[in-house]
Amino acid sequence: MTHRGSRVLHVGSLSRVEGEGALYLGVRDGTVTEARLNIYEPPRFFEALLRGRSYTEPPDITARVCGICPVAYQMSACAAIEDVCGVDVGPVIRDLRRLLYCGEWIESQSLHIYLLHAPDFLGRAGAIELARTHRAEVERGLRLKQAGNALMELLGGRAVHPVNVRLGGFHRAPSRAELRALTEDLRRALDDAWDTVRWVSGFDFPDAHVEADLLALAAPDTYAIESGTPTVLRADGSRDSFPVRDFTERVRETHVPHSTALHSRLDGRLHLTGSLARFAIGGARLSEVARQAAVEAGLGDPYSGAVCRNPFRSIQVRAVETLYAVTEALRIITAYEPPERPYVEVPPVAGVGHGATEAPRGVLYHRYQLAADGTVTSALLVPPTAQNQGAIEDDLRRLAQQAISEQDPDDAELTDLCERAIRNHDPCISCSTHFLDLTVVRTSGRTQGGGHD
Repeated sequence: MTHRGSRVLHVGSLSRVEGEGALYLGVRDGTVTEARLNIYEPPRFFEALLRGRSYTEPPDITARVCGICPVAYQMSACAAIEDVCGVDVGPVIRDLRRLLYCGEWIESQSLHIYLLHAPDFLGRAGAIELARTHRAEVERGLRLKQAGNALMELLGGRAVHPVNVRLGGFHRAPSRAELRALTEDLRRALDDAWDTVRWVSGFDFPDAHVEADLLALAAPDTYAIESGTPTVLRADGSRDSFPVRDFTERVRETHVPHSTALHSRLDGRLHLTGSLARFAIGGARLSEVARQAAVEAGLGDPYSGAVCRNPFRSIQVRAVETLYAVTEALRIITAYEPPERPYVEVPPVAGVGHGATEAPRGVLYHRYQLAADGTVTSALLVPPTAQNQGAIEDDLRRLAQQAISEQDPDDAELTDLCERAIRNHDPCISCSTHFLDLTVVRTSGRTQGGGHD
């Protein structure tokens, strides 16, 4: 609808991203005055559901938060509760957890790359249309995803909402023969992952730059996945880190009127977590194979501190991370010797525990308070998508302003840009943002127009 100096645009559901929400974009005299990511998906009350439950239950309950990244929730829950109870599971179980997490990284990142994100770069409406013109590539992506699913099925009991994870480890540990039976498919996946890096590196990437501070876990000897220390890389290049227990002192959540999701600030500033942050903060700990892939992709040498702040190139970083996860899986399987027991005992202790892991889309923090008998008295979950909302809005505002200033796009072109910008930041589905309406209000200095969002 057009009314004098105002223009209001409504767009139906955004494809290839799961969740419910809307975008409000206000433009006045060629200036973007407001970009709001309006999330109206109803709250799911997981934190309330956990109160009064046994301390053994959060890994299974929180896995239901997300059908694509359940392992992230299970591992963060285990880390937090074992932190309360003062339990160290030992190196073998830690490696098995990392292997399970590698399976999730492989399946989740390949799903996003091939089925959700690549169509943006190839002018296709979605995965079905992409398969008609790029069948071999889509089949390659599905093979990669299946390799990740196979790891999750063996270690987790099933690929969706695994049931074999428990406090202290696993209900059952795999045999060497069971794990090594996966190596042939993983070696094929290694070739597919290399081809993925080369494929996405041939895409045309618009110029863009994320201004927000970056937040990721960092580990001294490895690329952080299932554990690490929260580390900040600020826009000015300075760094600092802090203990996981201080997470909510540094990352503060607030309500905003236009969203049922909380917005977060890191030390009062916008921040971004996820693949770009991990590569910038922990890239020097990637495997040599992943380093070679990053250099070949044009991302720079992570061993020399290369940083990528172009959100459109996040698809390249995810491809490098997928390659890394495959090499890690093969490394762990090669060295694997089954533990004497698949888990260690975790007796209940009264107190508060903290845990954080790297979901494919970024840092996922859990905090639990337990009574002496192991009853959960309070729970807090801080997902990466909620942390990223403010940075996404800022990114949308700047990209829209740049496009309006340089190209003066029509509503269809501006809508496409905004949709692409959201998918740049969203390697997950069930915890992510999904537009149902895009409202663009354009006004002149003389005429005010109305719209709704």
